[in-house]
Amino acid sequence: MVEFFVADVGTRTVPYEEGLVLQRTRRKAVCDGAENVVILLEHDAVYTAGRRTDDSERPTDGSAVVEVDRGGKLTWHGPGQLVGYPIVRLREPMDVVAYVRTLESVLIAVLADVGVTGRRVEGRSGVWVQIGEGPFAKEAKIAAIGIRVADGVTSHGFALNCSNSLEPYAHIVACGIRDAGVTTITDVLGRTVDPADVVASVEHHLTAAFALQGSPVLDPSNSERVSARTARFSDAKSLPNGVPGPEGGPGPEEGPGPEGMPGARVAAGRVGVRA
Repeated sequence: MVEFFVADVGTRTVPYEEGLVLQRTRRKAVCDGAENVVILLEHDAVYTAGRRTDDSERPTDGSAVVEVDRGGKLTWHGPGQLVGYPIVRLREPMDVVAYVRTLESVLIAVLADVGVTGRRVEGRSGVWVQIGEGPFAKEAKIAAIGIRVADGVTSHGFALNCSNSLEPYAHIVACGIRDAGVTTITDVLGRTVDPADVVASVEHHLTAAFALQGSPVLDPSNSERVSARTARFSDAKSLPNGVPGPEGGPGPEEGPGPEGMPGARVAAGRVGVRA
């Protein structure tokens, strides 16, 4: 079961710091046994940089950047973009790649609902669309995924470009990708599709995906959670190098691999992924 918290999508944009506080509050509740929750919102315009951001990828116009605790690189959030923060407990043993793939599948299904063909691109995460045909065809990113997992509970999430301006992307190397573009649902369809127009679809497909048998997401109301929690703390004793994890829990350092894919050290600590 998952609860949705829709923060005034379509009527108000949320300052990024306010969104962080909301995530932390809800994450603490999930860690304490509350239901999984997905926060949906639009942010005020902001650049955010994950741990792997290179100086050459930062804004060329001197814009401020918020440093965040997810994995990966630089991106932009702002009006017209639907941001989703699933705060959910992952099943043990944690499969972060499967969780990222689940989010991709959900976003592809949401795009299909409005008539856009989204797809994965080999070696890259997130969701992409093809722009143009034949020798002039190119890939453009329409949805990005950037997550953090600590003590078995996720934070951060996905950003789906609906009707936002693409001008902010002209000043950065988005997600560290220099050889592909960025697009929106509105640009692809030639008609305006706002974040509020896809909220119901996102809720439907996330609910269905998290409820599937074999989903990487664990239902906290399931008794399975008790054994998973016990395993987390017992496994922590055997983690490599004794690297401390967040919030007092031991864990390995963040370990994303090429283009946002995790680098396998996930166990009981933390991992960050940006796609």
